[in-house]
Amino acid sequence: MRYVTRKVETTILSYLQHFPAVAILGPRQCGKSTLAKHIISGNTQSLYLDLEKSSDRNRLTDTDLFFEVNHDKLVCLDEIQKMPDLFSKLRSVIDEHERNGQFLILGSASRDLIRQASETLAGRIVYVSLTPFTYEEVIEKDEGGLASIGKYFVRGGFPRSFLAGNLETSIVWRQSFVETFLQRDLPQMGFDIPPETAIRLWSMCAHSHGQVLNSSKLGDSLGYNHQTIKKYLDVLHGTFMLRLLPPFFVNFKKRLVKSPKVYIRDTGILMSLLKLRTIDDLLGHPVFGHAWESMVIENILAIYHDWEYGFYRTSHGAEIDLVLQKGDRRIAIECKASSSPKPTRGFYSALDDLKIEKAFVIAPVKGPSYPLKENTVVTSLNEFLDLELV
Repeated sequence: MRYVTRKVETTILSYLQHFPAVAILGPRQCGKSTLAKHIISGNTQSLYLDLEKSSDRNRLTDTDLFFEVNHDKLVCLDEIQKMPDLFSKLRSVIDEHERNGQFLILGSASRDLIRQASETLAGRIVYVSLTPFTYEEVIEKDEGGLASIGKYFVRGGFPRSFLAGNLETSIVWRQSFVETFLQRDLPQMGFDIPPETAIRLWSMCAHSHGQVLNSSKLGDSLGYNHQTIKKYLDVLHGTFMLRLLPPFFVNFKKRLVKSPKVYIRDTGILMSLLKLRTIDDLLGHPVFGHAWESMVIENILAIYHDWEYGFYRTSHGAEIDLVLQKGDRRIAIECKASSSPKPTRGFYSALDDLKIEKAFVIAPVKGPSYPLKENTVVTSLNEFLDLELV
C-alpha cells in the first residue's frame, strides 16, 4: 500500500522539537501507525512498540529498566490505551531527562479518555488529531467537480478503503471494519454497548445523517430512554465515528435550535451503513445532500479545529450549515451538492442575524470562485481549503 503524505506530518515534527511528548489521536485504521513509522524512520535513535502485541508489552515488564536503557531514544508507544498505567511512569521519565522529543504516543480511544489518563502529563504533552485521508491529501488540485471526487465520496478516507485495488475490496473492508469496531473494539475500550444495539443505533444515525438529534425518537425505536441513547452516541462521538455538531450560540433573543446535528464522519462508512455501493446509488438517495455537507464540514474542521464552530438555526428558518469564529472574525459556510447552487432566503437571513463578514457556498463546481452577493462567494472545496482564514 503506497504512502500518502499527511498534512499534519510537519506539525508533528515541529512539536517533537518543542515538547517532551506528542500524542496522535484518531480512529482505528486511520493511518496513525503508518504515519508514526514514517516519522521515526528518519530517526536512527528511535524505537516503536505496538502495545496490542504481547511481545511488545512484555518488553515493558520492567518499565524502569526499559526507559533507562532507552532514555536517549524517541520511543513510539502505539495503542497507549492498552496500558494507561504507563502515563504516570512517562511523567517521571520526562522530568528526569528534561528533553524534547522523548515520546510519540498513539491512541485510538477518544481525546477525552486519553486526557483523563494523561492528566499527569499536563504541560509535557501536546495533542494532534489525525483523521482518515482528507480531500486535499488524495484529490488533485485541478479537480473539483463531483465526477472527479466520486472515489473519495464513495470509499471515504480510511486508507485501506480508499487505496483498495477495486471497489469490491473497499466495500468488503468497510463492512469488516464496522463489524470489528462493534464486536471487538468497543468492548476492549470498556464500553458496554451490545453490538446488535450499536449497529442499529449507528444505522439509524446514518438514515438521520445531517439532521438535528432527537434522542427520544431514537430511544423509542430501540427501547432505551433518551439518557442511555445520549450516552451511546457520546461513545460513538468519542471514538471518532460520529460527529455531534453543536449549535452555534449567540447572545441575542432568538429561538435557536439547541440540539446537535448528527453526522457519520466518514462518507465511506456512511455508504456501508446505508448499504450503498456506487456514486450513482448515493446520487439517488435522500441523504446525498447531507453527505456532501458532512464531507465539506469534516475537511474544513480538519484544518480549522482550533476555531469555534457550530451550525446556526432558528425556529423561523434562518440557517447556516457551519459557522466558524475566531476572535472577532465570523465566517459562514453553506454546503450545496449542486453545480449551480442557490442559497435559501433563510441563509441570507442568518447572515444578517450573525453579522457575517464573509460567506462561502461550497459546491462541486469547476472553475474559479464567483460572487453571489456582496459578501457571499460560490467556490469549490479545494479552492476554499487553499484559503487562509486568519
